[in-house]
Amino acid sequence: MQGNSLRRGAIAGLPAGSGGALPAVVLVGLFFVVPVVALLLRSVTDPEPGLQNYAALFGSGTYVRVFLNTFLVAAVVTTVTIVVAFPVAWMLAIMPPAFGSLVFGIIILSMWTNLLTRTYAWMVLLQRTGVINRTLMELGIIQEPLPLINNLTGVTIGMVYIMLPFMILPLVGTLRAIDPMTLRAAALCGATPFQAFCRILLPLSLPGIAAGGLMVFVMSLGYFVTPALLGGTSNMMLAEMIAQTVQSLLNWGLGSAAAFVLLVVTMALYALQLRLVGAKRPAGGL
Repeated sequence: MQGNSLRRGAIAGLPAGSGGALPAVVLVGLFFVVPVVALLLRSVTDPEPGLQNYAALFGSGTYVRVFLNTFLVAAVVTTVTIVVAFPVAWMLAIMPPAFGSLVFGIIILSMWTNLLTRTYAWMVLLQRTGVINRTLMELGIIQEPLPLINNLTGVTIGMVYIMLPFMILPLVGTLRAIDPMTLRAAALCGATPFQAFCRILLPLSLPGIAAGGLMVFVMSLGYFVTPALLGGTSNMMLAEMIAQTVQSLLNWGLGSAAAFVLLVVTMALYALQLRLVGAKRPAGGL
C-alpha cells in the first residue's frame, strides 16, 4: 500500500506525503494568489494597457500626500501603542496568574466589541462638548475645549485603543519567557532599574516588540473606519482614498494600483522584519 501511495504521488507530480497539504495550497491559491494577480492585472489594463495608473498615482501631489500621511499615522500609532502596551504586558507577565487571567480576559473582551461601536464611542468622548473636554474644564486644567477630533490626535487615540490587544498579546508571551533571575542578577551586579531595562529587558523583549509592532503597523496602513470617522479631510489615509476612487470615481484601475502598492510595501516590511529580527516565533506561546 505504501508503494501505491508513492506511485500516486509521483503521478500527480507531488512529493510523497504532500497530499495532505493540497487543500491548503488550493485555498491559498484561490483566496490569495488569484485575487492578487487579478488586482495586478486590473491595475495595468484598466482603462487601457500600460502603467498610466501608477504614473498618475505617484505623479499627483494629492496621492503622494495621502501615502505619506498613511505611513505617518501608522508610524505614530505603532510607536504610541508600543509605549502604552509595554507596561501593561509587563504587569500581566509578573502579576499572579488568577488576577492576570482576569485582566487578560478584559483585554480580549474589548476585541469582541463591534469596531464601529467603539469608534462612535470615541467620537462622543473626544468632541468639543464631550466627556473628556468637559471634565478637564471643570477641573480647571484647560480654559477652552481641546481639538481632539477630526485631526491626527483623534485618529491616534482611536486606533491605539483598537490596536492595543494586538501589541499586548505577543509582548506578554515574550516577557513571560524571560527568566526573572536575569534581572535580579543585574541588580546584584549594581545595575540600576533603568540600566536593567535598557540593557536586559528591552533587548530580550525585541522579538515580541517586532512581531506586535509589525502587526500593528500593517493593520494601521489598511485601516478605514476609525480614520474616516475620527480624522478630517486633511488626514485621509490610503484605504479611504481607495474606497473613494472605486466607489465615487469608479476608477478601478487606479484603486487597484494603490492597493497593489500597499500590498508590496507590506510584504517588504515583513521581509525586513524577518531579516532584522529573524523568523523565530516569540517565546511564550501566545
